[in-house]
Amino acid sequence: MDDAEIAIVGAGAAGLSLAYRLCAHPPAGTGHPTNTTPSARATALARDRPSIVLIDAPRGPLRPPERTWCFWEGSEGEFDASLSGVWDTLRVRAPDGTSVIGSPAPLRYKMLRSSSFEELVAARLDHDSRVRRVEAEVKEVRDLPQGAEVRATTPQGESLALRARWVFDSRPLTTLPPARTTLLQHFRGWFIRTDRPVFEAGLADLMDFRTPQPAHGLSFAYVLPMTPYDALVEYTEFSGAVLDEQAYDEALRLHVKKQLGLERYEVRSVEQGVIPMTDARFPRRSGRSVFRIGTAGGATRPSTGYTFAAVQRQTSAIAAAYHLGRTPEPPPVHARRSLAMDSVMLRALDTGRVDGAAFFAGLFDKVPMRRLLRFLDGRTRWDEDFRIGLRTPVLPMLRTVAELPWLPRHHQTHPLPQRRTS
Repeated sequence: MDDAEIAIVGAGAAGLSLAYRLCAHPPAGTGHPTNTTPSARATALARDRPSIVLIDAPRGPLRPPERTWCFWEGSEGEFDASLSGVWDTLRVRAPDGTSVIGSPAPLRYKMLRSSSFEELVAARLDHDSRVRRVEAEVKEVRDLPQGAEVRATTPQGESLALRARWVFDSRPLTTLPPARTTLLQHFRGWFIRTDRPVFEAGLADLMDFRTPQPAHGLSFAYVLPMTPYDALVEYTEFSGAVLDEQAYDEALRLHVKKQLGLERYEVRSVEQGVIPMTDARFPRRSGRSVFRIGTAGGATRPSTGYTFAAVQRQTSAIAAAYHLGRTPEPPPVHARRSLAMDSVMLRALDTGRVDGAAFFAGLFDKVPMRRLLRFLDGRTRWDEDFRIGLRTPVLPMLRTVAELPWLPRHHQTHPLPQRRTS
C-alpha cells in the first residue's frame, strides 16, 4: 500500500509551490456532478484531497541557504503579504551612464525571500492533515509497477522507503543535459544598511552596466531598495566560469563606492548563487510515475535566469491536471519560439558577436518597458517578438541563427542554482 498519493522531493520554491497548490481548493470547473455514483464521487473527493509527503533535505550542505526570488506580475498577487519589496519604477543604466527609467504598469517588480515564502506555505500545510513533512536525504527515486518509490536516509542514519502513486522531484541535476551553449549566471549580493537615507524606495536599478565587462558575456549590478536606508546590492555575471568570493566582493565594493557614492555602510547579510543559462533540453518526465519540476524540469528561462514565476505556472498546471483526473505531467512553461530566441542570444553572447551590455541596454532603450518584461517572461505574441528582434544587432543575430542547426550538443557539468528563480 502506498504511503501517500503524491511524494514531493525537495522543499524549495518548486516543491513548496506544488504542495501549496495541491492543498488549495480545486480550481473552478473541477467540481463533481451530483448524478455520479457514490463510488465515483468518493474517488473524485480523494483526488481533490490527496495525501502528500513533502521530503526536505536535512539541515547542512544539501539544504540551500536563504534565497531571494524576484519576478514581475500584476499589481495584486497571492504572495503580496510576504514580499520584502515592490517597485513600480525601474531603471537600466548603460555602460556610459545614460539611463532609461520607466514604469511597466500594470506590472510590478517584486522580491520574495525564501524564508517568508516558507512561512506562508507552512501556514497552509501545517494545518492540513493530508500533508506529512519528512526530513531525509533522498538517495534514489525509482518506478514501480504501480507508482514509484523514494529511498532516503534520515538525519539519524536510518533507511527510509516511501511509496507514492506520483513522485515530483525538484532536486538539482548533477549534470546538465547536452547543450550547444551554456553560460552561467553567477552572482553575489550584499544586504546593506546605511546611516543616512540614500535610496529611493520605489525605484529599483534593474540592470546597471557600469561594471567591468568580461570578454564573453556581460556583467551588471542591481540595487533593490527596501527602505531609504536598506537595499540589496548585487553583482552578476553571465559568463563561462564563476569567480571567487574575493572577486565578487571587490566588484561590489567598487560599485557601492563609485556608483552609489557610499563610504559608510553595514553589510548585514550576504547571498550567492549560480544559475545555468543553457539551451539544453530538460526532460520533465524521468519515469512512468516520476516527474521533474523547477529548474530540473526546465522552468528557468535561459536568457534571464528567472524561475519563480514560471514555477508558479508549472505547479498550477500540475495541480489542475491532477484534480481533473489527468496524468499530472509538468507542461512546458516556455514556448518553443521563446527558447529558440534564447538559443540565439546565448550563442551570440558566448561568441562575442554582440556586446552583452550594449545589447540589453539597447533593448530597454528601444522597446517599451512593459512589452520587454512581457517578452522576457515569454508572454508576447509572435509579431511583438519580431518587432523586438529588429531592435537587436540584426546581422550578428542572423549569422547565429544560420549556424545553430549545425552545432552539436555537448555534455557539460556546471553547478546548478542556489536561489532565484526567478
